[in-house]
Amino acid sequence: MSIFRTPVYLDYNATTPVDPVVLETMLPYFSEKFGNAASKTHSYGWIAEEAVERARKQVAELIHCEPSEIIFTSGATEGVNLALKGMFEAYSTKGNHIITVVTEHKAVLDACKKLEKQGASVTYLPVNNDGLLDLQELEACINEKTILICVMDANNEIGVLQPVKAIAEIAHRHNLIFMSDVTQAIGKIEVNVNDLQIDLMPLSAHKFYGPKGVGALYVRRRGPRVTLQSQIDGGGHERNLRSGTLNVPGIVGLGKACEIAVNELESVSQKMKQLRDLLEEKILQEIPEVTINGSREYRLPNTLNVSFKGVESQQLMKALIHDVALASGSACTSAVMEPSYVLKALGLDDKSAYASVRFSLGKPTTEAEVEYAVMKLKEKVAFIRKED
Repeated sequence: MSIFRTPVYLDYNATTPVDPVVLETMLPYFSEKFGNAASKTHSYGWIAEEAVERARKQVAELIHCEPSEIIFTSGATEGVNLALKGMFEAYSTKGNHIITVVTEHKAVLDACKKLEKQGASVTYLPVNNDGLLDLQELEACINEKTILICVMDANNEIGVLQPVKAIAEIAHRHNLIFMSDVTQAIGKIEVNVNDLQIDLMPLSAHKFYGPKGVGALYVRRRGPRVTLQSQIDGGGHERNLRSGTLNVPGIVGLGKACEIAVNELESVSQKMKQLRDLLEEKILQEIPEVTINGSREYRLPNTLNVSFKGVESQQLMKALIHDVALASGSACTSAVMEPSYVLKALGLDDKSAYASVRFSLGKPTTEAEVEYAVMKLKEKVAFIRKED
């Protein structure tokens, strides 16, 4: 009998379980402390507002900014949309050109496609075989109409880390705003907005053991001061940038998840890297004809993307359905039966892209689970290859 639950969950980049401490902290705000944070005339509202502002400070401490620079949202997708669309509208008199990368999350790419229909000019930079962009090519794309460079810190499918600080320096040298989607990086590696010189930055609580349906957008207030046009109107909440009754329990959970991340970041990152390296080593040892996708030098400590030659990922995941929970790419595109656009951008052909699986580890992952996953992988890959 296994000492862990099966199927073994190795899809932490899709979502994470709520930390029990986070849940415990949230519970009173569903019933006992149920006030509306915008209610200013009684103690129920004051208690809720106090909880929201405490959470704002907790988020700010994690990313090293001022609490006033945090705008609460429903998650990173809303944050991305507010940042991109809000900035495009606010800076329309200066220019209409945005630079981004072909491997960005769909939230960024789809928002950019929408902006193109509204008159935006968007440059989608390619990446090399490791998933990294060319900084010289980036700088060469800048013109007098450019207003924003948007490059994610950590890729959700392959874990590749872009040289964010160098990109920010290029952006600021040309008096541009720099935005980075750090959704996959938060809670796994250090993210300091001042050190990295990020001006706009969305994040989601559920990626680092907080609740689903809540997130935040960091908006720099000085050096440079970033201006956005609101995308949701009605009530003027969150500095007039995001109207709507605040999700107090969710925000409390986000704040607590940030507090825990501050205290655990170093140990969690080290543990995940050790287990990721063990997983990679054992896969390479035990299973022939596999390829690691993306940079093995610049990557998240918890993410591994692998192609198993001659084995379609959908076929493999179906064979593992009772043993290991995996993904073939982003959870946001997992229902689309086509090769990953991220892997295609790295130069993989359709066959190799279809044969790719993403492993993403989390705080609860154990060495025993890694060993079990490799054992089952070896068994199922061999069976599929033999059948074919």
